[in-house]
Amino acid sequence: MGRILIGLLIGLLLGGIATFYFFVGVPASADPPGVPIASPDPGGPPAGTVQVVLRQEFFNDILSTIFTEMNQPSFALGAGETNSATPAECASTITVLPEGSGVRTGVTLANNRLEAPIAFNGGYNSPFGCFRFTGWANSVMQLRFDRDSQSVVGQLNVETVNLDGVNPVVNAIVTPLVQSTLNSRVNPVKIIDGAQTAVNTPVASVKANLVARVNDVRAEVKEKALNLFIEYDFAGGPFTLPEAAQAPL
Repeated sequence: MGRILIGLLIGLLLGGIATFYFFVGVPASADPPGVPIASPDPGGPPAGTVQVVLRQEFFNDILSTIFTEMNQPSFALGAGETNSATPAECASTITVLPEGSGVRTGVTLANNRLEAPIAFNGGYNSPFGCFRFTGWANSVMQLRFDRDSQSVVGQLNVETVNLDGVNPVVNAIVTPLVQSTLNSRVNPVKIIDGAQTAVNTPVASVKANLVARVNDVRAEVKEKALNLFIEYDFAGGPFTLPEAAQAPL
């Protein structure tokens, strides 16, 4: 059982790579999958529950690696007019920055909320000319559990967009474009994949497999950490030999 839990925890921690997709973007989904994840039961977690703690520093270390070892995330902005004849300096794009406009891009875990301030710059090639802009957005993520795929996903909601020193007309055009672009490009965010939580381990002494399926997930943000409580239903299954023990073909 110890080996099962160690393997499970390693897999769940690798789910922090979802922070990459949080800012780089994945195909959008019209309807968020699953149901909202509730807070832990005041009476304590039921038997068969695994607690996983992902600290704020863990997410931000991943982001730091993205900005220092990889490229700054960038994607097309709304319906801006960009084509082969568009000058590169006026392409309709938004680029996430490690820092800018007085904020640092990162993940903040506080007040039982998962927040992500995002610094950015970009351009909008409108019919009226080129609009360059800088600013930052504050977003909040709602966690959801998709029972069918056994996955924990996040739904990002950009609450506010703050542009630096632009006139009201430009602000009225660019602000909703930035908000809709960030929301559509990153949702849904897969935090934990079902393959990482799966348990199907052979127990040679009883010639059967120990099989577990996630029944429920609860979450809370406390002391700058995301605490996930993953409740399992355990059962026996058909015996399968480990790959290393199988005879070669």
